[in-house]
Amino acid sequence: MKLAKQRLRLCAALALAAGGANAEEVGCVTTAWKMIGANHKVCVDAFEDPKIPGVTCHISQARTGGISGGLGLAEDPSQFSLSCRQTGPIALPAQLPKDETVFSEDTSLLFKATKIVRLWDAKHNTLVYLAISRKVIEGAPVNSVSTVPVMRWTQP
Repeated sequence: MKLAKQRLRLCAALALAAGGANAEEVGCVTTAWKMIGANHKVCVDAFEDPKIPGVTCHISQARTGGISGGLGLAEDPSQFSLSCRQTGPIALPAQLPKDETVFSEDTSLLFKATKIVRLWDAKHNTLVYLAISRKVIEGAPVNSVSTVPVMRWTQP
């Protein structure tokens, strides 16, 4: 059970390597115990913006347990939270796109994903990170936002 889910995550990570950030799991907390299969839980992953060094984001996501969840076949609920912070000096590239996908993770075997898009708010000199749930057939308005003002970095 656990091996199948690890294989699915490995495939997702390999797919992300071409166009997005790779997340590292920080940890998980059980939200509901399941007698058979994996427990329901909320997991926190961290990733660095692949094109903006000095920015780290953390996303928490609900993960479905049970037998189908343990096999990687369950559809995770569209419940997540996003927080991004400046963690080092920020050097913006010369040609920063107005919006760009920086992270994507499948939340079901087919048709559903959590996606994080970086937006550039030039007027306020701020990077805006928007997490959305994408469901191919129905759409999903679930979202979370975090901002990182671009400021001079001083060592603490």
